[in-house]
Amino acid sequence: MPSSHPSHLLTAADYIADVTSSINRAKTRIAVVATTLHADDPLAEALVDALCAAATRGLTVSVCIDAYTYIEPKEFLLKSPRRHPKRAYRALKVERRLKKQGVDFHWLGRTTNFALTGRTHSKWTIVDDCVYSFGGVNLDRASFANTDYMLKMVDAVFADALYSEHLDLIRADRSGRASKSRTLTVSPSMTVLLDGGMPGNSLIYRRACSLAKQANEITLVSQFCPTGKLGRILKRKKATLYFNHWREAEVLNKVLIQVSMLFTRHKTLYQREQYLHAKCIIFTMSNGSKVALSSSHNFVYGGVLLGTREIALETTDRTVIQQLESFITHHVAGRD
Repeated sequence: MPSSHPSHLLTAADYIADVTSSINRAKTRIAVVATTLHADDPLAEALVDALCAAATRGLTVSVCIDAYTYIEPKEFLLKSPRRHPKRAYRALKVERRLKKQGVDFHWLGRTTNFALTGRTHSKWTIVDDCVYSFGGVNLDRASFANTDYMLKMVDAVFADALYSEHLDLIRADRSGRASKSRTLTVSPSMTVLLDGGMPGNSLIYRRACSLAKQANEITLVSQFCPTGKLGRILKRKKATLYFNHWREAEVLNKVLIQVSMLFTRHKTLYQREQYLHAKCIIFTMSNGSKVALSSSHNFVYGGVLLGTREIALETTDRTVIQQLESFITHHVAGRD
């Protein structure tokens, strides 16, 4: 599956502007997977407008949003929308607006058998032969302001392969089952890892642990403090860690990060005011070569246990790694 164009890193605000422009020019198909979607600022409103316009032009437009992020799936009853939290009510309004224009809209995770499991944390947007993914940007005002990015890749064969995964995700979610975890080869230097949602089974987390064991030096960027086996491996390595300090997080995340830091004894070098939502690890091997994981995965073990669906790019491509390093230098390391 040869890559016709290298990946290009887009910061959160640049990503939403670029993907909206691409949707407005789209000719055949659009497929979106995200954790949240709101029309709560001009950028988000323009994106929703573009999706609606594409559907009215006759394009195939599929939008999949995680249900649990808004409310526990068993209680996600459209019959009584006034009982939902305000953010869920706003999301339902966007759903109705998209469906009215012919968008194929799905709430992912509503048929899960256990609370918290069945969550979809993957992010991708496919526009014709272009894929935006391997980062953490969601589709709302708060997400556009985070320290975050997405990678853009123009590759017809890979776009087709990921679109097939998109359709399989919808089928699996309808039946309440996990998708099959798998890898997709993009090029000799790029492999995509997909976590299908089986509790306790994460290709991405296992690969991060395997690479960390082999590496001499590691730079990790994540929303959260790394935990589980990976967290223990990092204690034995020369590791530079950037994650949000619990003092800078909101209530639930504050507790999660505080407990993780307490048990792992990891410290963070992240000191910027913007909330850190990017997720990547750069591994430097004993021979000086580098491998990177760029992902929606936060590299914490809790998501592994719960079977959260995730996507990641493993790459040795120097251009991609240099872009990730540049992002870390200019947007993560140091102070504002």
